[in-house]
Amino acid sequence: MTPVQPDATAAVAESADHPTYPMSRGCPFDPPPAASALRAVGPRRVTIWDGSHPWLFTRYDDVRVVLSDPRFSADKSRPGFPLSSGVAAAEVNVGATMLVMDGQEHAANRRMLMPEFTVRRSEERRAQITRVVDGHLDALISAGSPSDFVATVALPTALSVICELLGVPHEDAEFVRSRTATMGMVGLTLAEATAARGEIFDYLVALIGERDRRPREDLISRLTARHVRSGSVTREVLAAMALLVLTAGHDTAANMMSLGVLALTQHPEQFAYLRRDQTPATVSQVTDELLRYLTVVQRGIRRIATTDVEVNGHRVRAGEGVIAAIDVANRDGDHFLQGDELDVTAPARHHLAFGYGSHQCIGQALARIELEAVYGGVARRTPGLRLATPLEAVRFKSDMAVYGVHELLVTW
Repeated sequence: MTPVQPDATAAVAESADHPTYPMSRGCPFDPPPAASALRAVGPRRVTIWDGSHPWLFTRYDDVRVVLSDPRFSADKSRPGFPLSSGVAAAEVNVGATMLVMDGQEHAANRRMLMPEFTVRRSEERRAQITRVVDGHLDALISAGSPSDFVATVALPTALSVICELLGVPHEDAEFVRSRTATMGMVGLTLAEATAARGEIFDYLVALIGERDRRPREDLISRLTARHVRSGSVTREVLAAMALLVLTAGHDTAANMMSLGVLALTQHPEQFAYLRRDQTPATVSQVTDELLRYLTVVQRGIRRIATTDVEVNGHRVRAGEGVIAAIDVANRDGDHFLQGDELDVTAPARHHLAFGYGSHQCIGQALARIELEAVYGGVARRTPGLRLATPLEAVRFKSDMAVYGVHELLVTW
């Protein structure tokens, strides 16, 4: 909302050789101004928590190269990989998932999950997801205003959808929420992170065993039957995969639901546009623009060069770490005419909110349907929805890997 001042680029150029990353936000809806100013400067070395100096890429074209060139590895065990925290460093060899795999290993793991997340399969779930959203909106309305949108709609919707997909019993949803929320916190001690991860990992291993004995119509049952029984993967490998689906599948979705609704309340003309036009095409376009504008992955996607790589004229040498700032790249005015503004009438389909390349979010079709159901449902069911507190009173998740709000008190 608050544009970068004209002298921001000069300020960056005159700052320390390696500015600290991540950087502080100004407007809560915008990426850090100092990071945004780097688009005019180009790739820049930054300093991260361990004192290392990876390259930060902020331009749309550059970020797409970094995320699609196989010479940039996602393997966080490689020396020099720009890890996000001390906890991440201590857990380098714990529960490897396809997020940190390359090449054929990554492709093989992705193929295991892909049948569950096709566009067609996701579309088959649309009616059920819409019913889930409507049920939680009923609860919001019944509770009366003000009510917390996060606790009443966003979190239970995202949890319900992903737990139903995986086959996690409804009564265990709160356990899943609390452990995954703990895992997503920045600044956690190693002991706290290990305990939270261990508890939910052990739970999933046990659930896989239960589904092996008594299969149901859910993802864990199907993957157990196809891969665990054949011996192609162990229960532990499948548990790590299920944990990835759980964390990526509900935390990002819930945060994006709440943050998107908040953004609409702060842009009444955009909210009015959605209220006037509830066609699927419009709801889809609004969703993509909110994804572009907000981009809840706020600490970049990290890679390391396995050989020297040219990125649009900039050389990254073998062994150098890189961070692709997708939140900044999604505001690149050379690709999105709306730039730093929210404009739900503008094209935004090719945004990077779900990543890019071979590691692009496998569940994006399902996530879009969830978000469309929430944004469309709010516009249809609570057209007068507005923030019940001053914006300044909203607590944003600057302390977490995925951006969002801790609570969102709304009235209507």
